[in-house]
Amino acid sequence: MTIANSTDFMVENAVCDFPSTPEEERRIVSELTTESEDNLKEGNLYFVISKRWYARWEKYVEQPTTNGGCECPRPGPIENSDIIEDTSDDPQLRRLLVEGEHYVLVPQQVWNRLAEWYSGGPPIPRKLICQGFYTRSYSVEVYPLCLLLTDARDDSITALRLGKQASIKELYDKVCAMTEVSQEKARIWDYFGKRKGQLLDPSSNKSLEESSLHMDQDILLEVDGSSSSQYAMSSAGNELALVPLEPSRSLVTIAGGPTLSNGHSTTSKFSLFPRITSEDDGCDSLSILGKGERGGLAGLSNLGNTCFMNSALQCLAHTPPIIEYFLQDYREDINRDNPLGMCGELAIAFGELLKKLWSSGRNAVAPRSFKTKLARFAPQFSGYNQHDSQELLAFLLDGLHEDLNKVKRKPYIELKDSDSRPDDEVAEELWNYHKARNDSVIVNVCQGQYKSTLICPVCGKISITFDPFMYLSLPLPSTLTRQITVTLFYCDGSHLPMQYTVTVPKYGSCRDLITALGTACCLTNDESLLLAEIYDHKVFRYFENPLESLNLIKDDEHIVAYRMKQMQKGSGKAKLEILHGGQERAVLESVRGRDVKLFGTPFVTYVNTERLSGPDIDAVISGFLSPLHRVQASSKIHNGVENGHLPDADTVEASGSISSPDTEIEDACDRELSFRIFLTDERGLDFKPLKSDSSLKPGIVTRVLVEWNENEHENYDSSYLCDLPEVHKTSFSAKKTRQEAISLFSCLEAFLAEEPLGPDDMWFCPGCKEHRQANKKLDLWKLPDILVFHLKRFTYSRYLKNKIETFVDFPINDLDLSKYVKNKNGQSYLYELYAVSNHYGGLGGGHYTAYAKLIDDNKWHHFDDSHVSSVNESEIKNSAAYVLFYRRVGSKTETQSAEVSMADMD
Repeated sequence: MTIANSTDFMVENAVCDFPSTPEEERRIVSELTTESEDNLKEGNLYFVISKRWYARWEKYVEQPTTNGGCECPRPGPIENSDIIEDTSDDPQLRRLLVEGEHYVLVPQQVWNRLAEWYSGGPPIPRKLICQGFYTRSYSVEVYPLCLLLTDARDDSITALRLGKQASIKELYDKVCAMTEVSQEKARIWDYFGKRKGQLLDPSSNKSLEESSLHMDQDILLEVDGSSSSQYAMSSAGNELALVPLEPSRSLVTIAGGPTLSNGHSTTSKFSLFPRITSEDDGCDSLSILGKGERGGLAGLSNLGNTCFMNSALQCLAHTPPIIEYFLQDYREDINRDNPLGMCGELAIAFGELLKKLWSSGRNAVAPRSFKTKLARFAPQFSGYNQHDSQELLAFLLDGLHEDLNKVKRKPYIELKDSDSRPDDEVAEELWNYHKARNDSVIVNVCQGQYKSTLICPVCGKISITFDPFMYLSLPLPSTLTRQITVTLFYCDGSHLPMQYTVTVPKYGSCRDLITALGTACCLTNDESLLLAEIYDHKVFRYFENPLESLNLIKDDEHIVAYRMKQMQKGSGKAKLEILHGGQERAVLESVRGRDVKLFGTPFVTYVNTERLSGPDIDAVISGFLSPLHRVQASSKIHNGVENGHLPDADTVEASGSISSPDTEIEDACDRELSFRIFLTDERGLDFKPLKSDSSLKPGIVTRVLVEWNENEHENYDSSYLCDLPEVHKTSFSAKKTRQEAISLFSCLEAFLAEEPLGPDDMWFCPGCKEHRQANKKLDLWKLPDILVFHLKRFTYSRYLKNKIETFVDFPINDLDLSKYVKNKNGQSYLYELYAVSNHYGGLGGGHYTAYAKLIDDNKWHHFDDSHVSSVNESEIKNSAAYVLFYRRVGSKTETQSAEVSMADMD
């Protein structure tokens, strides 16, 4: 996208008028945002703004305005340099950015107003697009499609960017304009993998996304026969780019060879695959595997943050009954008229992809046509952002079921009341009702049934239902707490700074931290704590909102708390920040020369807003430093300190008496200042010396710098101000995660445990005729042959997104669920693991891989996008496990499933 010059969007601050107050500025932006949201239409412009700058702006406009002015200063010019890769006329966003974490999106009207007020930039406009098959939804295309154009005339490669909904005709227009070639002479080819595929039709209105052109893909420009043997068409011709609308006819016949103990034939004979026309061209065509080659070991190319999709697909591609079904002729099962389905197109794309994975040996397959279909029917997975492999799996299983549902006309069935009938009878009846409307390979092998019991807490009414499930999402009853280390400073000078490590809820609030810290330090009713983060020897931010999430406090940060007496009600208060300047044990260079080096931890306290004099500040500094006063003896004063308390009064008097802070404040006006103190600004660039007769009216925050020279270092032990501990040491986190391991059984028990419904999920009791917060209990009733466990590692709320890294210990073999299943029908409930979807890293920037076992040789492999490698079974268990795939041992499905190796095809 070509971006206009920044002057088109902004004017200099000097020629604009800011709103009179932060509240007024916030109101204007809020109204403009609401107006834009009420007039959504395709093509509207939104602008990307750095979250770092926008957070400063939000902090400014959300603060209350008082007579003392604003505590948080107005931010400087808009600064997007941290989210772009260059500063040219066409700046590009850095890859893998996450909305809300790295950037925000604002409507054009809001951008224009912010740019008018603040200038800066550069502007990064993006278009609003509308997508979806059944329901249309709006989204901003933050990352337009980037295509790499190879010019056959000189082999030059140029990057060009277009929206994914741009047409092939628009692509020709842009390429011809860039290269100054007439459209009559231009031919543009799909050049995926540097191999010529489909010739793109210059008159086509088909979108780039529908044409399976993906991020960073190659396209080839030929002009009037400029092609050479280098760009000759592959043996498959342009058929490689055609998307099949019918599944390939491929029948699987199982030879009656010797059988392994697990019920699988040691040899399988498949009918010959015809040539497949598809753009998933990991190899020239669907070739026949040679002798000794094994199917199922092909990787999937990453098409741009599609590791989540590749992980889920590899797990399904190694599910025995799924493989068997899709490698046969399933055309008769396709339900093109199901209003809940995708006209059969999703099932066909998935089936064709599986055939390539099992027929390409170790050649990686590019799932382009599948990704295209996925984006069409599930726009939430379109684009190139990272997504959740479990969410994709849930959509895919449901979509495949609807596309393959053999029930073309669903009967209406009126459900009967249980009327105290036996559970066996009611469960079987409801399962038959379900199967009468839903009959597919997915239901047959992947769906189970659980019993749900609701009990009214008022009248005792019991409601029992039996519902189907496709997978079980298990909570992790892991450590729901975390330890935070805070350094406590006493504003009254009564104690040395003390470190406290407290335990708080992992997803708690600042109120939880203050409460735990107050208990640890024996905070009295007339005292309060002020929390702050220290960075670069200055206060980076305060934690004054008790509801602010502790998730904002990272393990490598440095948090302090200032303990002080609560000020009397009615009196105005302002913060006084005291910075320390000068190197430890060294004389400060001239403050006036701006050569200031900060050290240590700043002091913070509240002062009265009516007046503040130089002696007042001098007294506060003396009070803070009083416990750091050196004892003129062989040992430092802190060698005799226990639990932060000072030595007795006699010891202190031996080195010169230390007056109480209150006494010092009273006497401050009667003497010269003890320290060289300078009034400074937020950035520490301007310094004004304070004298004994200095007087000032403090704002919300008053910042001063105290100069440390040799004399101060002689009298005070500054080591207590340095080397703040981190919030939490993570050196042994891996070992700790193992030590905190929980079992899969404990997760299952937490899922099945009785618990009250949430206040937003009340149940209408037929006995009371009222909505009640009933107690709910789940029990497993019928388990499928393929059992999928989803470990709920990600927790989401309106303000929080977290990942639980706890190691879950799960059985690889002999998972026995007999005691958890209430239906005792003699069926085996013994399972073995055959696939795992893994997630490494944090939210937004993580990576998905898969482990899968080839059933015929009982060996595990690691599928990391296109890279496939063997792996020991002992490596399968780790804290990255996210979705677990089990198959019933000895089930009917297992004994009928054949190996899917095609090594003996002829």
